[in-house]
Amino acid sequence: MTARSPGPSAPASARLLPDLRADAPLELPPAWTPPARQGVPLLASVVPVLGAVALWAVTGSVLSLWLAALGPLIAVATMADAARAARRDRRRADRTAFLARERVVRAIDDRHAEERDRRWSRHPDVAGFLAREGEIWRAVPDRADALVVGSGSQPSGLRVTGGGDEPASVEVRDRAATLERAPAIVSPSAGVAVVGDAVLGSAVVRALVLQVCLARPPGAITITGALRGENAWAERLPHRARSRSSAGVASTVLVLVGPDEEVPDRADIAIVRVDPGTPPPARCRVVLTVRSPARAVLDVDGDISELSIEAVGAGQAAAIADELAERAGRTVVSRRSDEPVDLSSLLDSAPAPARGALPAVIGTESGEPRVVDLVGDGPHAIVAGVTGSGKSELLISWVLSLCAGHSTRQVSFLLADFKGGTAFDSLATLPNVTGVLTDLDGAGARRAIESLRAEVRWREAELARCGARDILDPRVELPRLVIVVDEFAALLGDHPELHAVFSDVAARGRALGVHLVLGTQRPSGVMRESLLANCPLRISLRVNDPADSRVVLGTSEAAELPGGADGRGVALMRTAADVIPRRVRIALSHRDDIERIVQRAGGPPPRRPWLPELPTRVHLEELIPSPTASEAEALVLGLADEPENQRQLPAVVRIEDRGLLVIGGAGSGRSTALRTLAAQAPSGAVWIPADGEGAWDAVADLVRNPPARGSVVLIDDLDALMARMPHDYALELADRLDRVMRTTGEAGYLVVAAVQRLSGSAARLADLLPRRLVLAAASRADYIAAGGDPHHHVPGDGAGRGRLAGRAVQVAISDDLPLVGPPPSSAWVPLRPLSGFVARRSPTTRASLADWEAHGVRVLSVDDFVAQAGWPDDDRVVVFGDPEEWQRSWRALTSVRTETDLVIDAACAPEWRMLSGERSLPPYCEPGRARAWLISAGASPERIQLPTGTAPSASRA
Repeated sequence: MTARSPGPSAPASARLLPDLRADAPLELPPAWTPPARQGVPLLASVVPVLGAVALWAVTGSVLSLWLAALGPLIAVATMADAARAARRDRRRADRTAFLARERVVRAIDDRHAEERDRRWSRHPDVAGFLAREGEIWRAVPDRADALVVGSGSQPSGLRVTGGGDEPASVEVRDRAATLERAPAIVSPSAGVAVVGDAVLGSAVVRALVLQVCLARPPGAITITGALRGENAWAERLPHRARSRSSAGVASTVLVLVGPDEEVPDRADIAIVRVDPGTPPPARCRVVLTVRSPARAVLDVDGDISELSIEAVGAGQAAAIADELAERAGRTVVSRRSDEPVDLSSLLDSAPAPARGALPAVIGTESGEPRVVDLVGDGPHAIVAGVTGSGKSELLISWVLSLCAGHSTRQVSFLLADFKGGTAFDSLATLPNVTGVLTDLDGAGARRAIESLRAEVRWREAELARCGARDILDPRVELPRLVIVVDEFAALLGDHPELHAVFSDVAARGRALGVHLVLGTQRPSGVMRESLLANCPLRISLRVNDPADSRVVLGTSEAAELPGGADGRGVALMRTAADVIPRRVRIALSHRDDIERIVQRAGGPPPRRPWLPELPTRVHLEELIPSPTASEAEALVLGLADEPENQRQLPAVVRIEDRGLLVIGGAGSGRSTALRTLAAQAPSGAVWIPADGEGAWDAVADLVRNPPARGSVVLIDDLDALMARMPHDYALELADRLDRVMRTTGEAGYLVVAAVQRLSGSAARLADLLPRRLVLAAASRADYIAAGGDPHHHVPGDGAGRGRLAGRAVQVAISDDLPLVGPPPSSAWVPLRPLSGFVARRSPTTRASLADWEAHGVRVLSVDDFVAQAGWPDDDRVVVFGDPEEWQRSWRALTSVRTETDLVIDAACAPEWRMLSGERSLPPYCEPGRARAWLISAGASPERIQLPTGTAPSASRA
């Protein structure tokens, strides 16, 4: 076949179809206009003359009259300078216009090349069809009503404005208006007569007939005629065989006749060869006179132009006809492409995967397997379709086809379904599938953002490590990752912040080997241009709104697809190379297909870009063997989620951290966190009891004797503990805890405190604990008050789930160390010969006195003791009185307090300082628990248990 070459301009009448428009018009700079000519500067000329005359009149010097000559000189100089400036401006304007024309000419050439490619793509000749087999029998608007008779100069849709009447600008505008080497198109129904001998003329006729048969499938064209001699080759065409077996079928009739043969009246398209010197048939309005193998003259209704032509040899024509016949044979029945087809019958027809390609059979087109290459046609795809149109079946078949033809070393998948369905659950067993995700809440959406960004960073790091620019570099051994999302619009509707992440992945995915297949019911109004621009592969099943079809395909055809069972699985597909969408029947898969693919799969387990969420229950024993957890003085708190690093590691708290605050609502797992850390304390755990008395004693002991290095001090419900204590005791306890917490660094121990909310003294102490574990709270307000990020609040979050330094953590469970309750106390019994007892009269007081009397102790009132003016001779005597009675007998109170035992009932706490002579607080006593303070011979007070008739007796509590 001869190549196309430029030729002179063809008349507009030769183009019976509208031209394709080029891009926006270009503009030339306006023609330079010379400035208006300046007149003689009379004033500038006269002033020097008048000045010279005045100077001569004053001085009388004749020499001063020479100054009058400056007037004419200034006038001449001014006019000369104006002329010079005008010439300079003209040169500058000419230079600017020249550069502008050069830029416009380059733009013209680029746009002409694009326009020429568009025209040849829409209306190819035989060479164009054979170069792209996908164009054969493809339905393209206006293609069936156009016939390319050659190539030459055609009017262009490009327009250049401006420039005025300058010859150079006129030449540029004329150049823009003419498109060289463009297809010359005529209407085939006008009839074409090829004037030429049996060799050249027949070759051109064969090219025209083949072009018609390549553009339209059998059944759409019926070839009639005797087909003798030079036209016998057309018997091989399937269009000829179709006409014999399908009499009465409505189709376009193509008549192919030779010289001296009549053109039947029933011919819709007539292609005739005419010998030179013989007039063409009246039926043919288009006359193509062949001058040479490459040149011909076109005559359309009297408009004549010269063209480059295409010619096909007899052997070439026969080979092309045989290929078309074989293609038609594979189709079985030409127009039954919409019948359901099983995926298993198509998998063997997929091409062998080459490096850098992801071909997969997704269905049939015109009865033939339709292969989609996600790399070559993508790198990303959009799949649209309403519920029941077969969108999920398409996504499943696509994934199965890719898994059948590619190992885990070549491709892996992450599947996500955000409509709450289980369509992808059956694919979870495929070795290429790394995970199946369902509905995301707010925390899950943020986790998705971090995981996708981490995957992008990891792949960028791998490419940088190999010194490669993209995944196609032979040094890179990364499997491609395909992220398939069903109901993408629903996901963005709930979490619009994910759009920026997917847009970023779409922009950089080609180089990194990350591909998106996004399924949605309603793409319009949800997907932004930044994402759509990177998704050239578009597939749409039936949609309800024509706007959705136009967003995906550029046309409203998807809204016209049939509904119900007839339209299920029928899709329109468009790639960047397609002018119009193609009709595809989606293949259906079965569970047996999944099982066969699993059995045949090979390759190592793929890397998981998206880890599952943290479990709701983690045992400490499962985390301790981790190398991270085995570091010295490192205590495992639980399992931490790091989606930004695509890993889950033990969350540890080190002794050197000095302090940890655990804050959370009821049932959030505060006590569990403390138990877990206590079980791992290198030098033992020091529990601060939950009751006020035990906490007071334990903290006082810590102040006097700091715990051993490596110990863990644990305080549960610190806020509740301090809230139960009187104000002065709470302040004193807070001061002591302050001292304990401030010495953790130098003493080498760890303080862990748990609170439900930050209030009062607990809030001040919380600032001394450097690290904070925020567990679940009853409300968002409580969560924020605890110092948590409002975005991390999840209503109804399970026990043990929290945030440590911003990372999600599931607290581990340990059963090794039970909580220690307060020790049992023994009732105090007087042992000295004389003891004092200060208490108000109450049932508790009477029970205590009765108990002592039962133990052989005699009870005297304060007045009786003072009246006998000396210590009694009994073995054991208790002097009893209320605070007022003891205050009236101050000498007796002082004597008893300094020389023997004085017991002050805790109910007399308001009189403590007056009765004891102490300014410091005594040990804390819980109200209503029959507690008292014992001062032995002026020593520091001790807390004792008063007998109530039920507690065992002892010497001291």
